[in-house]
Amino acid sequence: MSDPQTVPVPGRIMATEMAEQPAVLQRILDEGAPKIREIAAEIAARNPRFVLLTARGTSDNAALYAKYLIEILLGKPAGLTSMSTTTAYGAKPDLTDVLVITVSQSGGSPDLVASTKAAREAGAITLAVTNNAASPLAEVSEFHIDVLAGPEKALPATKTYTAELLALYLLVEGLRGGDGSAAKELPNLAAGVLARQAEVKALAERYRFAQRLVITSRGYGYPTAREAALKLMETTYIPATPFSGADLLHGPLAMVDNVSPVIAIVPDGKGGEALQPVLDRLRGRGADLVVIGQRAQVDAASAGFALPAGVPEEVQPILEILPLQLLAHEVTIARGQDPDAPRALAKVTETR
Repeated sequence: MSDPQTVPVPGRIMATEMAEQPAVLQRILDEGAPKIREIAAEIAARNPRFVLLTARGTSDNAALYAKYLIEILLGKPAGLTSMSTTTAYGAKPDLTDVLVITVSQSGGSPDLVASTKAAREAGAITLAVTNNAASPLAEVSEFHIDVLAGPEKALPATKTYTAELLALYLLVEGLRGGDGSAAKELPNLAAGVLARQAEVKALAERYRFAQRLVITSRGYGYPTAREAALKLMETTYIPATPFSGADLLHGPLAMVDNVSPVIAIVPDGKGGEALQPVLDRLRGRGADLVVIGQRAQVDAASAGFALPAGVPEEVQPILEILPLQLLAHEVTIARGQDPDAPRALAKVTETR
């Protein structure tokens, strides 16, 4: 007979790592912030013309968040790169005085390393943001920021994602000479959100037999929509399609009907204001609308999860994703699957 203590509990590893997030955020603020400010000051002194961001998977969603920060807070153009232009096609763009930020949990994917090396050779200022200071990516980059999340054993990335978000926010704050004060309450607020797991478990019952999901947001919330869709797809196997609210109105809204489950991330700020016409149209179509975000919008929806009020919009994504991570975990277990062991996933995906 098996020892009960040795029988794996589905989702235990993912749950443990989600619970570590308040401590990880505090560690970054206490231990990582001084180094991030130092690196930001060195880069700012070189006055990069614009910024390119390189990443895959979950880190790509963190990079998209950084794009919003850079364009809104710094006023500099920022774009997401297509690595295959250099790794497959051999393109050699002139990247003189361009800041290239490569975001990767492991820092081990060959295409990330190769494209970063090529960018440095093309004249770029290269910065790696990883959870592994000894990684090949950190080695080929001029600068490196360690997100200090500690070993991540679960296949679905959770604590490394929020750690990347906070590190990127502090980097952008440093580049513009800010003090990062908007982030100081995040560890306590994150702990409060994660403590409300029972609310998420009740929401999860809505999606136990779902065949598809639509997830939408605007502004700073859009990267959250993309990351939530990724987490749900890789753990529950439910096809989840993320849309900017603006893109949803440009045609795909036609697929939403009165039985369609839709999750809307509604930021408290300009992103939420821009999403309002989308919410009105979704309600008009009778969609099963669940809202993550503003209390008033949650109360007007079919169901939802209200986030703390008064948090600056640029750091709200660090809190927005937490109930959605919990949702992916709970729906997966409700469907009789193990979120710790999604099929076909590996911790380091070696794309080229």
